[in-house]
Amino acid sequence: MIDLTSRQVQILRSVVEEYINTAEPVGSDTIDRKFNLGVSPATIRNEMVYLTKHGYLKQPHTSSGRVPTSLALKIYIRDLMHEKDLSIAEEVSLKERIWSKRMELDLLLQESARLLAQRTRAVSIAMTDDHKTFIAGSAYLLSMPEFFDIDAMRAVLNLVDEVQLLEEVFAKAGTGEQAIQIVFGDELGNKHLDAVGLIVTGFEIGGHHCWLGLIGSSRFDYPYVIPMMRYFRECIIGLLKE
Repeated sequence: MIDLTSRQVQILRSVVEEYINTAEPVGSDTIDRKFNLGVSPATIRNEMVYLTKHGYLKQPHTSSGRVPTSLALKIYIRDLMHEKDLSIAEEVSLKERIWSKRMELDLLLQESARLLAQRTRAVSIAMTDDHKTFIAGSAYLLSMPEFFDIDAMRAVLNLVDEVQLLEEVFAKAGTGEQAIQIVFGDELGNKHLDAVGLIVTGFEIGGHHCWLGLIGSSRFDYPYVIPMMRYFRECIIGLLKE
């Protein structure tokens, strides 16, 4: 896994989960009050300094609290989070709503993008290797504090419009059974995209490579969103094979 003590891992998980929930920098007093780690705020503070020094946390200039880096978020997703199970009712409801589109790939992808945006409250994009693109949910960006900044909003909307860049990012996602790729804005070379997260899954169907992705804040509810993405992927493949 990662070369951290169990206490440092606990603190890292707590910071990530609190930041995802609040969109605010997280201080040691908050960790002490909410997560009951059994150590003093001073000890938590010292560990957070260590995690910052080693690239897991960063400190915004305007706050004494810390926020997770993309490295910390990837570690959380890979090693620390517990995925939520979708309810049977939710799975049945989603499959029923895309069932009528199963005879045509374009319609199925378009409806899947629309439903995925509704469920995750993020921008959803479906794309095929013949450059067909379906986008839904751009208005959800307006409810994310990260994009209240006009430069950040402009950058993420430009990203949504830049089909070639999206194709390059999406193409990194494989088409294997567990192919879910996470990309963060600081990997895209634009400082105004630092707060952005992208989740992409790829698959092959009907002789085409296809991708289904989400763009939004890096504070996705990953324990819910990742199994949701996986379920949509399985549904699309299953329906087109029936």
